[in-house]
Amino acid sequence: MEWLTGPFEVTFVQRALWGGMLVSAICALAGTWVVLRGMAFLGDAMSHGLLPGVALAALLGGNLLVGALLSAAVMTAGVTALGRTPRLSQDTGIGLLFVGMLSLGVIIVSRSQSFAVDLTGFLFGDVLAVREQDLVLLGAALLPALTVSVLGHRAFLALAFDPRKARTLGLRPRVAHAVLLGLLALAIVASFHIVGTLLVLGLLIAPPAAALPWARSVRAVMAIAALLGTAATFFGLLLSWHLSTAAGATVSALAVGLFFLSHLASGVRRRRHRHRGRGEAGRAVATA
Repeated sequence: MEWLTGPFEVTFVQRALWGGMLVSAICALAGTWVVLRGMAFLGDAMSHGLLPGVALAALLGGNLLVGALLSAAVMTAGVTALGRTPRLSQDTGIGLLFVGMLSLGVIIVSRSQSFAVDLTGFLFGDVLAVREQDLVLLGAALLPALTVSVLGHRAFLALAFDPRKARTLGLRPRVAHAVLLGLLALAIVASFHIVGTLLVLGLLIAPPAAALPWARSVRAVMAIAALLGTAATFFGLLLSWHLSTAAGATVSALAVGLFFLSHLASGVRRRRHRHRGRGEAGRAVATA
């Protein structure tokens, strides 16, 4: 028991756990739609698109979150605008924005005296450096994320499975898509300074993808994803403490590991059901 609970008696590890739990909840709300709509590349581009704003804020001595929000707004507007260009595929537009924003961010960061340290901190984060004010900000970000998820659930659902029907029902799919991009941006901005932009996709995509085989509704996917993200955070911090590994990377790696375990278990369950169905069919034939 001491092996399990010992690390969490330390204050900064406790804050890291709470921060990871809040990030898991926010990422579950946004990440479920990312997985259902196949928007993983967009999520990756959005996370790296924060670099220019964060780098500029750091260089000028400003607030990093404000810089991240400005970059997220630029990325959201850019993706929305390019998505309406008929001669340009959405993937091409996202790829161009991804490379452009990332390159601009690296150029700005290179102006700093601590180029390697700043870039590493941005890409990988530091979950063990979570402060009390960070927890307050995460809690504040969770409220609008939850509100948007509840109010936009019907429109997001129609957009995920049948965009043309969404238009027929008057749900304004373009507006719903823009709001969904805003929700994704909020999740990434709230999470990047904890697990970093390179690893945020681990909590954004892996838990919802792991939850899909076991859930019968979108809300159930979100709930299970939040629990899986919390489990990855707890055991990731635990392993990181005892093995002296990078905490954020360990959390993300466990989240991805849970995805593979989930789908392996789901495959075993499907095979058992098929064998059971064949056995029952065989017994029915023999009885007849």
